[in-house]
Amino acid sequence: MKKQGKNQTKSRIVSAAWQLFYQYGYDNTTIDDIVEASNTSKGSFYHYFESKDALMGSLSYLFDEKYEELMETLDPALDPIEKLIRINQELFVMIENTVSVTVLSQLFSTQLVTKGEKHLLEPDRTYYRLLRQIATEGQQKGVFREELSVNDIMRAYATFERGMMYDWCLVSGNYSLTQYSQQILPLYLKGLCRENPLAPQAEQV
Repeated sequence: MKKQGKNQTKSRIVSAAWQLFYQYGYDNTTIDDIVEASNTSKGSFYHYFESKDALMGSLSYLFDEKYEELMETLDPALDPIEKLIRINQELFVMIENTVSVTVLSQLFSTQLVTKGEKHLLEPDRTYYRLLRQIATEGQQKGVFREELSVNDIMRAYATFERGMMYDWCLVSGNYSLTQYSQQILPLYLKGLCRENPLAPQAEQV
């Protein structure tokens, strides 16, 4: 119960910070603003983050809150390809509505130069647990090419998403991330699939 309370405090700080970053910009948001908006204290803030800059890596934490929700609400009747397209759409809609291009660019920049933990690549993230679940299901149902391992599929999908976000940052968000991904992702995933995905496997004679 105490651990849950701590997690809720951190979640409030992270959520409030990113809302303020989106609304006012990173440079125009102070720690005092974040503390006030999250209804916490400076002590709580510094318990979780050394500085405002340290919050840059916490975007993955915010993303994983969305993935926790998706793990509970994703329609089990969807096939694995449809599930990947759905979680991509949910993530990119969230980014376009709550994360500015400038701040997302700063996140990528800090992850590229940091010598410490790269939060986006943390293997224990909910993101990777969800991907592993879907990729494993796809292999068991014969959707994906049999020469690809579950890790291959996860890496290919994650690389696509990071590439899309990076390109979106490079062009300063001059197109809809969600709409463009909905056009391109199905074509990309097709390359990971067998010729007849979801077709019943032939019975052994």
